[in-house]
Amino acid sequence: MPRDRRRPRQPAGVQDDLRGRHDHHHGRRLVKNVVHIVGSGPAGLSAARTALDAGARICLIDDNHAPGGQIWRGGPARWTDARARSAWNTLRGHPGCTVMQDAQVIGCMDSRTLLVETGGRGAAVPFERLVLCSGSRELSLPFPGWTLPGVTGAGGLQALIKGGMPVSGRRVVVAGTGPLLLAAASTALRAGAHVTAIVEHQPWSRLSAFGLGLLSRHGKKFLQAASLFAELRGIPYVTGATLVAATGEDTVRGVVVRTGGKDVEYACDFLAAGFGLVPNTDLARALRCDVVDGAIQVDDAQRTSRTDVWAAGECTGIGGVDKAVAEGRIAALAALGRPPSGRDLPLRRASHAFAALLARTFAPDESLRTMCGPETIVCRCEDVTRARLLPHRDWREAKLATRVGMGPCQGKTCGAACAFLFGWSHEDARTPIMPATARALSDFE
Repeated sequence: MPRDRRRPRQPAGVQDDLRGRHDHHHGRRLVKNVVHIVGSGPAGLSAARTALDAGARICLIDDNHAPGGQIWRGGPARWTDARARSAWNTLRGHPGCTVMQDAQVIGCMDSRTLLVETGGRGAAVPFERLVLCSGSRELSLPFPGWTLPGVTGAGGLQALIKGGMPVSGRRVVVAGTGPLLLAAASTALRAGAHVTAIVEHQPWSRLSAFGLGLLSRHGKKFLQAASLFAELRGIPYVTGATLVAATGEDTVRGVVVRTGGKDVEYACDFLAAGFGLVPNTDLARALRCDVVDGAIQVDDAQRTSRTDVWAAGECTGIGGVDKAVAEGRIAALAALGRPPSGRDLPLRRASHAFAALLARTFAPDESLRTMCGPETIVCRCEDVTRARLLPHRDWREAKLATRVGMGPCQGKTCGAACAFLFGWSHEDARTPIMPATARALSDFE
């Protein structure tokens, strides 16, 4: 008997918005006068509020159960940034706002239809105007012992603590490079952890230059950094140091750090190792938007290489919350055919200057490659070591021969690591771009 060719169902709350014009080519109804926004972090909330204030309807899609993304994680009850509360107060209960939470975008059916998994089922979400606020993920660089339980990313530890993981009385070492180390240490300290050490790869001379750059051009951020340092006073802050190995049998028990030509070991129950952030570009690439130097390419109006897709926030380049909020506003206005206000462009310029300062100071340098020895696992999903990857010329050849990047994370961790270690490009993005259940996939034709 012929298979039942069901159309993908529409998610609850979106069906009422599908009264727009009919697309005869694809045989589906497209949402009319609705701006679809993927991601409810600072950029997504800023874009959503801006669009609603301008009189548009919005559909906000996010894979978390609460809005805020990584920066404003924890939901409205835990927010301290007034911009987050103000944006959510506008969205909450607004008749023109549809929010899809716990909804993972797993790809696209065609150039104008997103595939979403929500509630264990697949849903097709057509769009006319789309704003991508897909954020970023941590850059994890391999070193001996990084696969031990208890070893996380710096942002990963923050997320676990904010999600309720108890760390009171536990020993924590935060290591790697970048301002996120200080934020992670602060989060752990406030949750009752004993922060044994903060280990920064960059030398003190470069950190001092960064501080002077903040003082001269970004006074507010200098005060924030100074406040963090004051809070963390008394915790060993080791600079110009490199991770040698995480130690332990069934879980991490310590970390060996090389500084000044000597190896020092710190005992710990958790090691948060972070080396910066990587823009999330998988959905953009699946939609055939141009990606340059690892970030979604946008013009002055935040428009991508597609005329119906805009992007904002960390997915267009790492720069922090101010950049995300400014770009989210500009993207939403541009999607509605409106110019930015007089205050938007200066805010974006300032945030881009800060982003450039971050990149100059904390971009991982080549010396970090020495952390990864021949027998160090690079792909944790498939247990692929560096020695097995060395004979191959590029990412595609290595995938075919070793299965690197073919596990549950689909290369989101090891792909960036291989780009850093070997200079391999990792540009392929196929649906599903995220792991999806067979049930959800069976809902699509």
